[in-house]
Amino acid sequence: MEPIAVTGRGCVVHGALDPDAFWDNVASGRCSLSPAEPGGYVRDFDAAFDPRGFALDADEVMRLDPLFRWVLHAARQALGEAGRPPGPLPRAGLVLGNLSYPSAGLTRFAEQVWRAGGATGPAEPRDRFSSGLPAHLTARALGLGAGAFALDAACASALYAVKLACDRLQDGSTDLMLAGAVTCPDRLLIQAGFTALAAASPMGRSRPFHRAADGLVPGEGAALVALMRLDDAIAAGVPVLGVIRGVGLSNDGRGGGLLVPAEEGQVRAMRLAYEEAGVAPETVSLVECHATGTPVGDAVEVRSMARVFAASADLPVGSVKSNVGHLLAAAGGAGLLKILGAMRAGVRPASLAAEEPIEGLDGAPLRLLAEAEDWPGPRRAAVSAFGFGGANAHLVIDAWPPASRPAVRTAPPPGQPVAITGIGARVADGAGADDFRRAVMLGERRPAERTAIDVALPGLRFPPRDLESAHAQHVLLLEAAREAAAGASLPRERTLVVAGMGVDPEVARYPVLRRAGPGSDAPPLLGAEVLGTMPNLVANRVNVQLDLAGPGYTVSAEEASGLVALTHTPSPMGFLARILDRPANERPFILMPVGYPADHSTVPDLERKDVDEILIVR
Repeated sequence: MEPIAVTGRGCVVHGALDPDAFWDNVASGRCSLSPAEPGGYVRDFDAAFDPRGFALDADEVMRLDPLFRWVLHAARQALGEAGRPPGPLPRAGLVLGNLSYPSAGLTRFAEQVWRAGGATGPAEPRDRFSSGLPAHLTARALGLGAGAFALDAACASALYAVKLACDRLQDGSTDLMLAGAVTCPDRLLIQAGFTALAAASPMGRSRPFHRAADGLVPGEGAALVALMRLDDAIAAGVPVLGVIRGVGLSNDGRGGGLLVPAEEGQVRAMRLAYEEAGVAPETVSLVECHATGTPVGDAVEVRSMARVFAASADLPVGSVKSNVGHLLAAAGGAGLLKILGAMRAGVRPASLAAEEPIEGLDGAPLRLLAEAEDWPGPRRAAVSAFGFGGANAHLVIDAWPPASRPAVRTAPPPGQPVAITGIGARVADGAGADDFRRAVMLGERRPAERTAIDVALPGLRFPPRDLESAHAQHVLLLEAAREAAAGASLPRERTLVVAGMGVDPEVARYPVLRRAGPGSDAPPLLGAEVLGTMPNLVANRVNVQLDLAGPGYTVSAEEASGLVALTHTPSPMGFLARILDRPANERPFILMPVGYPADHSTVPDLERKDVDEILIVR
C-alpha cells in the first residue's frame, strides 16, 4: 500500500467539538457520558455551529437535521487543519460512513406525511434523504469536485470509509479525500433496538474489557480525517499527523451469523492489514480495540488478538468507548482520533474502568491500560472496528516521522475489463430477471407495487419468521442476489458484496408509535424486527446466505446508489468511475438496453445535445 498521510481532523463527539478538546478529555481520563442521559448525547452543538462560509444558505443549513451540521462542521475542521482555505477543490472527495437509520428529522417528516400534517414541530422534506444527502450536501458546500457518497458497514463504517478513500488516492482519481463517519439516528429507535437485542448496559455504564461489564452504551457523533498521498503532503508542506500503512476488511460470512462475532473473521481482517502494510503485528505498540463492553464481543476480540499478536511480548490495549460510549458507525473514527492524539503527545492513555479486566486477558500478550504511560520507541498503532452483520476492519498507522520511511509500492495496473456473469432482479412485481427483461425489451407492463415476496426455501440460511420481520428491501435484495449467484463458484474470501440503498422511512414507524404513548398499539420491539431494520444487513444477509467472507457494506448516493456501488468498490471500474466522478452538471448519461440501435440514433424523450456519453448495458 502506498503510504497515506492523515493531514487533518474534525469531530463532534460527547464533551468535545474539536479533536484537541476530545484528546484532552481522553488524556485526563474523563468520562463524557452523562448519568442523566445514558446515551451521553452531544448537546448544545447548534449554539457553537457557524453556518456561514459554506456554499449554502445559512438558514437552509439550520433547518436540516443536526446530522447534516455535524458532518459539515467536522469536514470543515479537517480541511482547515489540512491547510485548505475555503474554495473549490476539484480533485477532492468525501467517503462518509453513515448509520442509515431514520434521523429525528426524517421521523418527524414521515409522521407529518402519515398524519397529514398532524405531527408536532416543523418538518423539513430534505431530511427524508438522511442516508446519502449529508455526504452530497457537504461536498457541494465545501466545493469537493470529486464527489461524495455514504456507506454503511455498521460499527466498522468509519474504517471502511477510510479504506475506500485510501483506494481513491492510490488509483490517482483524487488528490485529497475526507473520510470518517457520523451517527445521528432517532434516539428512541436506537435505545429500543439495543434493549430488544439485550446488548445495552442496564446500568448505563460503558466498561470495555471489564469482567462485570453488562453491555454497551450507545452514543452519537461524527469523526472525519483528511487524507493525502504521503509524498504529496510532504511536497505541499501540510501537517502530517500520522501515516496509514494498511487497512484490512473482511466479513464473518456464515461463521458468526448476523449478531455473534466470529474470531476467524476478525483475525482475517487484522492479517490482511499487516499484509498490506508489509509489517509484522509484533511491531505495533498500542491497539485501540473495538471492545464495546458486551461480554461475548469482548471475549471474542481478546481471543482473536491473542492469535494475531502472539509474538508480542507486551502489547498495551484500550478502548475510547470507556470515555464516550459506543458511537456506532463513527466508533472507528473516534478510535483513530484518539490514536492520533496519543501519537502527538507521546502518551498511551488509560482506558477507564480497567481495574478488573476480563479473564481472557490472563496469559495473553495484551495489557489493558489502567494508567497512562509514556510511549517509548517507534509509535506504531492499530485501530479495530467490528460490527453487526460480521463487518470487520483493522487499520495500521505510524507516527510521523517514522523510524524508517515507508516504502512506496508499485501502483496497481489500470482497471481491467469487468465481466457480468450473473443477473438477479426483483423489479416491480416481477419474479426474477426474466420478467425484468421482458418488461424492458418487449414492453410488457407490470404493476409497479409489490404486495408479496416469494422466498425460495431450498438452501435458505435464515429462519423464514426472521425474514418475515425484515423490511422488504432486505428480502428483495437477498432473493435477487441468490438468483444472480445461482450456479456460480464464488471465492469465499475474495468476493465483495456491495448494495446500493437508501434509508427506509418505514423504519420510522417504530419511534412514531412509541412516542404516541399509551393506547398507540405499539408492541414491544423484538430482536428479529431489529435485525430487519438494520441498513447494512441488506448487504450482509448476502454474505451469510452465500458464506462470502470478503467485505460487505451498503452504499448510499440516493438515486445514484446502484451505480456508485459499482464504481466505488475497493477496485474501481475505471470507465464508469470517470463518468460518475464528474460534477453533477457535467455528466448526463443514459442507461440503455442493448436492443436500441448501436449508433444511438434513437434516444427517446431526450435532446441529443444534452448528452455527452451513453452507457449501453449488455
